[in-house]
This record gives sequence, C-alpha cells and structure tokens, in this order.
Amino acid sequence: MATTTVHQTKWWSGGKSPFNMEYGKLMMWYFLMSDAFTFGAFLISYGSIRFSQNFWPDPNVVFNAFPGAGHANLPLAFVSVMTFILIISSVTMVLAVHAGHKGDKQGVMKWMVWTIIGGLAFLGCQAWEWHHLITGEHAVLANGQIEMIGQTMGGNPWGNIVHDNAALTAALNNTSHETLVQLVHSHDHSHTATELAAMTDVQLRGMVDLAEMHIREKGPIAFGGYFFGITGFHGFHVFSGVVINIIMLIMTQKDVFKNRGHYLMIEKAGLYWHFVDLVWVFVFLCFYLI
Repeated sequence: MATTTVHQTKWWSGGKSPFNMEYGKLMMWYFLMSDAFTFGAFLISYGSIRFSQNFWPDPNVVFNAFPGAGHANLPLAFVSVMTFILIISSVTMVLAVHAGHKGDKQGVMKWMVWTIIGGLAFLGCQAWEWHHLITGEHAVLANGQIEMIGQTMGGNPWGNIVHDNAALTAALNNTSHETLVQLVHSHDHSHTATELAAMTDVQLRGMVDLAEMHIREKGPIAFGGYFFGITGFHGFHVFSGVVINIIMLIMTQKDVFKNRGHYLMIEKAGLYWHFVDLVWVFVFLCFYLI
C-alpha cells in the first residue's frame, strides 16, 4: 500500500508570528480599513468640488464664533477646543486599555468614564456649532434685495463682499419690512425688535449702515452639503463610539472581562475610538484650516 506524505508549508520561522492575531481584533481592523475608504471618498469628493470653484468660504470668517464671547472675532478658537477635547479623550482611552492589560478593573472604569465624558463634550460642542451656523443671520445680496440667511444645506451666506454701493442701495429699497427689522436689530441693540417693527421702512433704511454690515453674495451651495454631511457622519461615529464605551463600562462593572481573564474588548473599543480621533484630524484639516 502506497503512503501519501503531506508537506505543510511553514509560513513563519522567526520571533512572534504576525499572523497570530485574535479574530475579533482582526475583524475590527478590516472594518476600520473599509470605513477609512468611505471617509477618504467623501473628502476626495469634497476636495474635487472645492478646487473646481473660483471662490470658497474662508474658514477664518465662517468659524469665528465662541460661546459666551458675543460678537468677538475668534477664528478657529472653538474648533480648537473641540479638537483638544477629542485628543484628550484618546489619551484617556489609552490609559483604560493600559489598565486592562494590568487587570485593573477600577482603572479601566475610571478612564472609560473620562473617555465617555470627552465624547459627550465633543458632541455637545458640535451641536452648538451646528445650531450657531444654521440659526445665524447674515446679510446677503440675492435676487435684487437683501436677505438674512444662515448656513444651511440650501443656503450659503459666505460669498464675496459686495462693494457696489449703488447696487446695495437699490437692493435695500427692495428689501422687505421684516428683513429691514432684522438688519437694524443685528447691529443696533438700543431698540427692541417690537419697537423696530413699529417703524416705517424709510426710518429703518435710514438706520442701516451698509458699510458696517459687510453684505456678501451667496457662496457655493455645495459648502453646506459637504460640511454638514461629513462632520455629521463623523459625529455619528463619535456617538456610536460613546455608546460602545458605555456598554464596555457596564460590562467591566459587571466583571464580564474579569471572569474572562482578559480585557481584549476594551482594546478593540480603543481601536475604534482612536480611528474616530484620527479621522477628525483630516476633517479639521480640510474644512477648518485649508
């Protein structure tokens, strides 16, 4: 009887094999790689549209507000705080993973709580920024009249400044009474909105300082779609990460990982959280710096 010899190929013969990775961690890397392609496609699309335009909003003008600072011009100050919060939350996640490697349940819980707080703080900051942009009132010259609009998916108030005084004067004469009240009230707080509404259009026009208003044309409509779409998609990832971290915290508190003898799930959650932080660096670069 003939015997068949089976030859097995030995793929690795030195040190610790790089192929010896826990299944769940490998699948997390696959997911993060596919998600990176998605974000990459969004940002490449954004870059293609942006650099095909003759004009694009200046981030120093768009993102110059800060909570509680009134009308102070603080370019990129608030988004810098948001970025700092997210980076610190990544540090606390590293400390949670490190505590897990040592089997320190209390350390894992402490640093996971701080990571969750950081994620919630970032989401709160993003919610304020969106609300400020959407509900903001900015004067624009459109359709032969002056309108007050915010930054939405369908409107962009960050176009070129209009320097044609004749065109502005003509547009002011065509502007509705409600918009005139908004224009005056935006820079003159000595009168209430009710008092201004009771005035005539002629009185209101005389109170509008066109030079101080810095009235602009409407900007590229694509800006709003890309900004809210991509930052919203990232915000959804942050929200998902917070939910995952809360679940990990509960499982840690119930000794699920202690009974297993390892805290690998904390490390997998950490991979996702670090990915979210890394993606924000590219979003921050594309929308707020360039």
